[in-house]
Amino acid sequence: MNDQNPIRMPVDVYDSSRAASKAVAGTIATLIRERAAQSKTAVLGLATGSTPQGVYDELVRLHRDEGLSFANVVTFNLDEYWPMQPNELQSYHRFMREYLFDHVDIDPRNIHIPDGTVALDEVAAHCADYEQKIRDVGGIDLQVLGIGRTGHIGFNEPGSSRSSRTRLITLDGVTRLDAASDFFGEWNVPRQAITMGVGTILDARRVLLLAFGEAKARVVREAVEGPMTPTVAASFLQQHDDAQFLLDPAAAGELTPIKTPWVLGPLGRHDGEWDKPTTKRAVIWLAQKQKKPILKLVNEDYNENGLQELIAARGSAYRVNIEVFQALQKTITGWPGGKPGRPKFVPGKGVDVANGPDIFPKRVVVFSPHPDDDVISMGGTLIRLCEQGHEVHVAYQTSGNIAVWDDEALRHADFVAEFCDAFELFSEQQADQIKNAVQSFMRTKKPGEVDSVELQRIKGLIRRTEARAAARYSGVPAGNIHFLDMPFYETGRVKKKPLAEADVQIVVELLERVKPHHVYAAGDLSDPHGTHRVCLAAINAGLIKLRAAAWMKDCEVWHYRGAWQEWEPHQIDLAVPLSPDEEDRKRMAIFKHESQKDRALFPGPWDTREFWKRAEERNRRSAAVYDELGLPEYQAIEAFVRWEPADDVSEDDPLYRFRPE
Repeated sequence: MNDQNPIRMPVDVYDSSRAASKAVAGTIATLIRERAAQSKTAVLGLATGSTPQGVYDELVRLHRDEGLSFANVVTFNLDEYWPMQPNELQSYHRFMREYLFDHVDIDPRNIHIPDGTVALDEVAAHCADYEQKIRDVGGIDLQVLGIGRTGHIGFNEPGSSRSSRTRLITLDGVTRLDAASDFFGEWNVPRQAITMGVGTILDARRVLLLAFGEAKARVVREAVEGPMTPTVAASFLQQHDDAQFLLDPAAAGELTPIKTPWVLGPLGRHDGEWDKPTTKRAVIWLAQKQKKPILKLVNEDYNENGLQELIAARGSAYRVNIEVFQALQKTITGWPGGKPGRPKFVPGKGVDVANGPDIFPKRVVVFSPHPDDDVISMGGTLIRLCEQGHEVHVAYQTSGNIAVWDDEALRHADFVAEFCDAFELFSEQQADQIKNAVQSFMRTKKPGEVDSVELQRIKGLIRRTEARAAARYSGVPAGNIHFLDMPFYETGRVKKKPLAEADVQIVVELLERVKPHHVYAAGDLSDPHGTHRVCLAAINAGLIKLRAAAWMKDCEVWHYRGAWQEWEPHQIDLAVPLSPDEEDRKRMAIFKHESQKDRALFPGPWDTREFWKRAEERNRRSAAVYDELGLPEYQAIEAFVRWEPADDVSEDDPLYRFRPE
């Protein structure tokens, strides 16, 4: 790094969240073993939520397969909702038991978690006692953290002081919104929590903070590159002697050395060269900064914005402009599956005339994590593939049965009872029994309680019939609509089971049956519930298993993004333009998902608009960006990135290491 280095604390960027989690688990295991060899305890500060789950999975594996003992471990958890009973689904007591403590040999007397059941007038004493217990064991050796969108660590919301200690705190509205899915609605989220203070966390001898996904990228940049401020509690870690951020590429995406390394001077990259991806990103950044089409950029624009090195490497602005403009131009096609009798279209390169006509028609599998992601994210492309004569299959990976309002399920149960009575399909008594069972459960249902089996089935059927209607409307034949109902999802809870071999095998069997030439999968990591990440992992695992299959040599894999994020222009490999009429048809396909219309149960915390509105805004914005860069003006564009499994990715070492001067 150079003297313009904005990084204020150590950062490691790993190839995947799994690799980062494995690294943290390995560090914890080393500490435990070293202390055990010295006949000493290892004191761990632990976090909850989706981020550290991979760490706990690996620790459980190390205990089970490699004999890692937790007999000498003492733990202190960061926080707990207040009020909260320890056996409630959302309780961090229950979370820790389910993900770690019930699976290792830790002494229950060595487990410490703030108590969400203490009376209000006893909270202060409880917090003081918690601090004393930490001091009694000599302090925390290693603290594991996540980071919230407000920059909170633990539940230290904006405004928390550097010297704060364990206390009762009122949760920020953003934090409560982020937790809404866990509680089946924001209105069920507790308004307060007991949390370790910033000062308590900073007293730990070592701190490891994990952050994954695009949604964390902005706040990671603020914590790592910004000033220390109570507005972003995580920024106080800059003062710690041994604190480190461990990120996946998505969470690191806004860091200056990754997003715009050229502003720091000569590139400090591994290769030290201006490769095509870096060049493309830099030129698009410059065009947007200067508010110019790419072909109007001149040498002065490059020289005055830290890109002298690029001009020196390429010779002139004209040459760089043409290179990047043509690369973007060659991503655009109205025939995503190729044209009959025409050579293959290679995004970013154009038509490949050397290898003769492309395969036509193609067999296509569109994987949809939830029952509506296909039409929300690539509905226009889906319709076009069907109209252009390809054999299109849609595979709905999960039932989506938790994302239906209770009264919507009751309405359908009532309809079934009336329908069966009207047509005398079976006895009115049988239909009423189902409806009455649902009504009885709903009358006593507690906030966040798992639905009864009957209610889960009804909600699953609602999502299934909506998905079938949308797929049929898009042109997918009934026999090509597949409901995979992957087992990891079927818990009835927002928290799911870990991905298992059974999930991967379901994907493998479908792929082997269809032998597709194109596979489309949700490649976004911003899904707040994590379902997209798990579904993508299952697809990737299945494709890697099948790499030796003869049909795989003709198979291309394309990643689309869902309702939360869009690909940046420099990332796009395939851009499918939509006309106003096609945009209208896509909207109508989304409308077939009536249970998600007007007000979805889980809209996500960052954008509460309806999914069709988000999709249209994203697609129109992609088209506007292409237009601003000097490319043709379209109504909307659906964007895709090509994915290829890599053999040379290390699971052990970070892709990048950034250190402060």
